[in-house]
Amino acid sequence: MRTGKGAPAGTTVLSVLIMRRGEQIVEKGLFDPAEASDRVILDFDSRYRRRFRLFTDNHQDILLDLEECAHMRDGDAILLSDGSLVLVQARPEDLLEITAPDGNLLMRVAWHLGNRHLPVQFLGDTLLIRADSVIAEMVRGLGGSVRPVKYGFDPEGGAYAAHGRAA
Repeated sequence: MRTGKGAPAGTTVLSVLIMRRGEQIVEKGLFDPAEASDRVILDFDSRYRRRFRLFTDNHQDILLDLEECAHMRDGDAILLSDGSLVLVQARPEDLLEITAPDGNLLMRVAWHLGNRHLPVQFLGDTLLIRADSVIAEMVRGLGGSVRPVKYGFDPEGGAYAAHGRAA
């Protein structure tokens, strides 16, 4: 394993060896959040990983080292090799909140978003997508309303995702 120019031999290898390892995702509701000893705040893309270096609120390095890629949702936890839990929080992202005057129009807008393979979060009579000025104009052109918002983004998993947990 290379450590890079100017780094003492073994520096990278040593830091990975002493990092605490996250080996399992515990779903929200299956643990008491008050038991978490630390927290990570991650955007949507960083919450869909198998192996990834994380930095916690308490300035700890954690190596997420799962057997397969998993989607971490806001409120889940990472179970570390020492038995401790690290709470996962969704980082607020720039999103567009989409509404329509009736359900039929909202369904039509949703079809167009899906036709473009865009990740969408469904919240009753509201859709959330990542901020995109071109898509915002398309939605307005279809008769929908668009409002910029900042929330944690947790779009619907794909139709072929096992147990609805994959993105």
